Amino acid sequence: MSIEGTGGIGIGIGKTGKMDEAVKADTLDRSCDGGRVEITDAPIAVDAIVWEIKGGMKAGGDGAVCVFDGIVRDNTRGRPTLYLDYEAYREMALEQMRGLAKEAVAKFGVRDVALVHRLGRLMVGETSVLVVVCSAHRKAAFDACRWLIDTLKKTVPIWKKETFADGAVWADGEPFPDELAINPAVPAVGRAGGVDAVAGRAAGPDGEAPGAGFRGVP
Repeated sequence: MSIEGTGGIGIGIGKTGKMDEAVKADTLDRSCDGGRVEITDAPIAVDAIVWEIKGGMKAGGDGAVCVFDGIVRDNTRGRPTLYLDYEAYREMALEQMRGLAKEAVAKFGVRDVALVHRLGRLMVGETSVLVVVCSAHRKAAFDACRWLIDTLKKTVPIWKKETFADGAVWADGEPFPDELAINPAVPAVGRAGGVDAVAGRAAGPDGEAPGAGFRGVP
């Protein structure tokens, strides 16, 4: 599960899995009822969040935890990547992510969900998005985890710019909705590194036009 400029690690953790006791769940806050949902400018504490979600397994009802850890990789189709910049309509994105977390619990019958996305500049090897799902059975955990990252990628107003050693492009994804545009669409300027740079699409909040605007996450 990955797209341009990022990679993903999918991990299934059984109920007997252990983590460093120094990682304390009680140092973390829950962002909404029924799951941890967060947009952050800071590095994502992957181990701590997984440990927090696993904390509810002590009663013994869960049999699996599924983790998707989306990581910035060092190239796109062989073109060296220096870093990624993620931007978002933060309030709208957070509200939609909360809705996805609640829907996943209802749709797949899982117990708990964590959904965390980072914004700002990310270097190679850093986590951009984290999905954690706890469930009694592995199939529901895997299905919910896959549905969450795929649906987030397609629908939530977060997008990314990928900077290479020889230039930069906005990641290809879903067209940015005209009704959310801050600046008017700009004319096409051809292709950059094999990706349409701008083709009459709406500009981002910084006045720069994303090549495909609306999405681009691991």
